[in-house]
Amino acid sequence: MADKPELVIIIGPTAAGKSARAMDMAPRLGGEIISADSRHVYKRMDIGTNKPSPQERQAVPHHLIDIREPHESFSLGEYVALARAAIKDVQIRGKVPLLVGGTGQYVRAVLEGWQVPQVPPHPAVRERWLAFTTEHGCAALWGELLSRDPAAEETIDPRNVRRVVRALEVMEVTGRRWSELQRRAPLDRAQVQIIYVNLPRDELYIRADARLQRMVEQGWLEEVRALLDELAGHGMRAETATRLPSMSSLGYREMAAVARGEITLDEAITRIKRETRRFIRAQDTWFRRIAAMADAG
Repeated sequence: MADKPELVIIIGPTAAGKSARAMDMAPRLGGEIISADSRHVYKRMDIGTNKPSPQERQAVPHHLIDIREPHESFSLGEYVALARAAIKDVQIRGKVPLLVGGTGQYVRAVLEGWQVPQVPPHPAVRERWLAFTTEHGCAALWGELLSRDPAAEETIDPRNVRRVVRALEVMEVTGRRWSELQRRAPLDRAQVQIIYVNLPRDELYIRADARLQRMVEQGWLEEVRALLDELAGHGMRAETATRLPSMSSLGYREMAAVARGEITLDEAITRIKRETRRFIRAQDTWFRRIAAMADAG
């Protein structure tokens, strides 16, 4: 590998220190950071998604942050196209792009060049699968997908209900397996440096708990209240607003429940800590796969 890689990918679970590593490396490489976080795309959702600070974004250029309103949709296919374009733009200007984030599916999709099937939405089919999920649960939905296409496990996170439903919708409409419809244009691995940032699990939990406390002190609850008010201005009742993809960001639905007087802040913090631990374990699974791909390459 050359002294300067054409692309650096920094991955790792929540609270492992990915952003700090990127901020340290970028000035030395003459680099710019491209976010690989599925929630950083949404405007005014800053505290709960732990976005880079204005000072960090001024010190090092960042891309793919604050590009959608919280009520707008944003697909994996859109992300891949935008990330690939940002990588090329940074490289053309003689800089080194650093793809940084905790959404393993985004990173893998860019690395392998997934070209998501362009199948128009079919609301009736989608609503039927969403109703199935409400009645039977997420595990049953995931089981339905794997029974139809076991290979889909390689490209879909079982926690991402919206994407599982979309895969079932596309397969039902096209009559083909999701995995068969995934065309790929992978990056040249020889020019990609992958850095897996990780810590012992107990240390990650401690760091994640401390970060959660900081976010609460910084005004996360007030951020969520303002967000619910904004979405109400778009004609969305709170029940509808909390089902938006943007509100599936870790902890936002719990904070929305506090804002609505349904649970206490202490109850929300307890739930968020539990969900964060589950999320860290899921992230580790995704990132180990990506790291193994790099080793194999």
